Amino acid sequence: MSAETIPALLAQCAQDAPSLEAVVGDAARIDYAGLERASEARAAWLVTRGVNKGHRVGLLMENGVEWAINAYAVMRIGAVLVPLSTLLRPVELAAQLSTAGVRHLMASPGFRGRDFRAEIATLDRAALPSLRNIWWPDELTGEVDQSAHDVARALALRVCPADDLAVIFTSGSRQSPRGIIHTHGGAIRATAAGLTARCVRPGSRIYLPMPLFWIGGFGGGMISALIAGATLLTEAVPEPCQTLEFLARERATLFRGWPDQATHIASHPDFASTDLSTLTDGSLDAVLPPTRRAQQGARANLFGMTESFGPYCGYPLDQDMPEGKWGRCGQPFDGMRLRIVDPDGSAVLAERETGNIQIGGANILRGICGLEREEIFTPEGWYDTGDMGHIDKDGFLWFAGRRDDMVKIKGASVYPSEVESALHSIPGVARAFVTDIEVAGAQAIGAAVALDDDCKLSLEQLTNEAKSRLSAFKLPARWAMLASLGDVPRNSTGKIDKPGLQALLTQGQTG
Repeated sequence: MSAETIPALLAQCAQDAPSLEAVVGDAARIDYAGLERASEARAAWLVTRGVNKGHRVGLLMENGVEWAINAYAVMRIGAVLVPLSTLLRPVELAAQLSTAGVRHLMASPGFRGRDFRAEIATLDRAALPSLRNIWWPDELTGEVDQSAHDVARALALRVCPADDLAVIFTSGSRQSPRGIIHTHGGAIRATAAGLTARCVRPGSRIYLPMPLFWIGGFGGGMISALIAGATLLTEAVPEPCQTLEFLARERATLFRGWPDQATHIASHPDFASTDLSTLTDGSLDAVLPPTRRAQQGARANLFGMTESFGPYCGYPLDQDMPEGKWGRCGQPFDGMRLRIVDPDGSAVLAERETGNIQIGGANILRGICGLEREEIFTPEGWYDTGDMGHIDKDGFLWFAGRRDDMVKIKGASVYPSEVESALHSIPGVARAFVTDIEVAGAQAIGAAVALDDDCKLSLEQLTNEAKSRLSAFKLPARWAMLASLGDVPRNSTGKIDKPGLQALLTQGQTG
């Protein structure tokens, strides 16, 4: 990788592999030469409408080729992309537009039964003084003067690695969304450092069902494909039957995303008869033949966050970790600094001591919208992730859970992630979601569980299996048996909605 800005990378791909498909969507596809031309033309159009370097441009649109063209058009002229979730309701959208100081907004007219035109029309524009323009797809076309193309090309040449690339919203399960600011250089280096671990190679055809407005889709899909010289396969509305046809037709070589998405697809009746022989190791286990699936815990749990522009710790996903390292998250990627500190951050802890995970280095976030640097980083430049864990003598990270999720049960510390891992080891359990709840005025653990389609485990059998794997104080006091993974409550950033999960479990069954 010789280029450290998006326009330089795009130009490099268009020169080196012009006919290689860059993005393949539901109804359209585009190669790298076409993406270079289309994004430059769209950038020239934006220039005629007053978009300039540093302007923040929102993108509210479903996955597809047009999303990529618009995003690259923004980034190539040094404007700052603000991907916005199509799940946002008007009040949430207004909050993110305000927080990020969005000056221009490109939006689809609607998606999944939503009327974005009508919803955006209800926004109080007086409360959004930064917002100058709203453009719909039918407005983003048309010839422009050659001078606009000249300006767009000149701006692309002047983008540097230190320039802001994007504001990406994230939230923990209990926080309001925060706008995380990343630079071109930081985002590209962070993504490149994890390509080997994620098995993304030149020519890979990466299927990623995550929305492009989340870091998993944006960094893990679109930017990863650009850096590697690979193809991103994406759908606006993943649906098992259509997805299986899509994967076979497009000869996908790598299936990444959330494990529950792969499990959902693998449980479809057409899965067994679909030719997915092009999928390589490193894809999610559920979509691979049983003989090529790893043993439980053998492969790394890629670990990262929006603030690190995706995974910052891992191990090649087509290889088992060394003996004694199973269940860990692998090792920090190049360019990432990692340390474990005690709860008040006053001392660095020794090997295998559990504490707060802090990250540092040139590849992490530049800042957070509305916050001073002193509110984000320690005086030494470390960012406290809110996660807890420990590092062994070989540099392998063990994730213990979120600091605010640690629960005291009868005086003992319990991390929900530890309980989830134990439940996932039970044959027939597709996914488990664990959190703290209150039972009879005391803290307790609750678990929502989705079983494989052919699994007939009763609640009693599930409880007995859990008892054989967990200490008594770690056992769930309440269970919710999920009919499907779609029943799991999630917030607008796709993470588990803890209050919603707690409400679900409060009404659950006692094991």
